[in-house]
Amino acid sequence: MSLSRIVLAAGARTPFGDFGRSLREVPLSSLGTHAVRASLARAGVDAAQVDHLVFGVTAPVDHDGLFISRKVALQAGLPVESAALGVVRACGTGSQAIISAAGQILTGHSRLAVAAGAENYSRVPYLAHKVRWGAQRGPFEFIDGLDYIYRCPFSGELMGDTAENLAQLHGHGREAMDDWGWMSQQRAGKAIASGFLARQIAPIEVPDGRGGTRLFDTDEFPRPGVTREKLASLKPAFRKPGGVITAGNSSGVTDGAAALLVADREHAEQLGIQPEARLIDYAVAGVPPHIMGVGPVPAIAQLLQRTGLSVADIDYFEINEAFAVVNLHAERELGIPRDITNLYGGGISIGHPPGATGLRMTITAMQHLADTGGRYAVISMCLGSGMGMATLIENLRR
Repeated sequence: MSLSRIVLAAGARTPFGDFGRSLREVPLSSLGTHAVRASLARAGVDAAQVDHLVFGVTAPVDHDGLFISRKVALQAGLPVESAALGVVRACGTGSQAIISAAGQILTGHSRLAVAAGAENYSRVPYLAHKVRWGAQRGPFEFIDGLDYIYRCPFSGELMGDTAENLAQLHGHGREAMDDWGWMSQQRAGKAIASGFLARQIAPIEVPDGRGGTRLFDTDEFPRPGVTREKLASLKPAFRKPGGVITAGNSSGVTDGAAALLVADREHAEQLGIQPEARLIDYAVAGVPPHIMGVGPVPAIAQLLQRTGLSVADIDYFEINEAFAVVNLHAERELGIPRDITNLYGGGISIGHPPGATGLRMTITAMQHLADTGGRYAVISMCLGSGMGMATLIENLRR
């Protein structure tokens, strides 16, 4: 059985919450469970028919963090006999959940799987390494657990510093990055207003701060009202004055979950599931960690070479906006047209919870292809530690 027999369907996600806001009191397992249940409901599939859950997360939180895939599977109603797998591939974790679910099917270990992923960075704890064995004397520090996520494991630089390295090395300027950031916010605003993003969102009940709950149904991070002048006024976020990476041209820290069904096409049709897209191939490429943002360029190039396609054959691109410089570099190096890339916002406007990002981007690409009748879409991202990842899907609803 070839990878191209793998189909995708029924994508759903939570709204993405801004750091420390609407989702901070919601356990990570609850976010994942909500997305999985929503995906199954959209497909009209009984959870008892699913035999495998692959769940992506980069930051285990809460008491059940290391067992999150199994916790989500059983909470979502999958049978106790089903299997669960947790995966992590830095910023490509959501995409890796899809690839790993496909692998379970291709090797005969699954017939119908759910690929899902989530993050709740608002719940990442502070760490005190000296407490277990006792501090000898004097003060000891608490370390922000997020610092483990946002620092390069080789240089110790923040990921934003690696974006500065890329901008300096390849001559990408501040104005172009701010233009991209403003465009991302405008596109997200229009996608919210048109209802495009609402179609992929499964609203979720969240605490309202007064002992009750409220329905959370819209991404919380987009700032479509931001002006170019405001973006230009922001100070560099990572380096001494003179840097070009700011909060306005970087991805947002957000919480959220996403899920979709992964199956062999024949089995999906037997179950009455309408296949929406075909998974054709994927590629992962290593790059120097200190300029990890170049990752999409070799990953996309490798993917196109593997499939015999060119940029001109691709109808739509989703390239994660970890930093605007990542997108500017891929656009320049590969000749990717801006008018077929990230048309509904991206990491800068919607946010970037790595466990869910690749899934969100795939769902968006599937939705775009269905709306426009396009054939192919590429989903790609850079990965902290120095890699790039790209997947190719084909529309089955033309």
